[in-house]
Amino acid sequence: MSRQSITFTKPNDEWLKTQVNNKEYSSKSELVNDLIRQARKQQIQIDWIRAKLEKAENSGFTNDTKESILAQSKSLLNG
Repeated sequence: MSRQSITFTKPNDEWLKTQVNNKEYSSKSELVNDLIRQARKQQIQIDWIRAKLEKAENSGFTNDTKESILAQSKSLLNG
């Protein structure tokens, strides 16, 4: 694992310290890594939605039902 040195604004540093002090995470590094994992998962969903929208815009319509689209979106969120 590579080491990085980063600087946080005071409010962000205080929030990180609070999370660690509340025993939510064992360290700031663990918390930052978890936030990055969450952001990466979210980006996957955003990319999927964007691709669906572009496909729909290019084709005019989709045959997927709203229930099907919602189910696919939820499955991406759950990994």
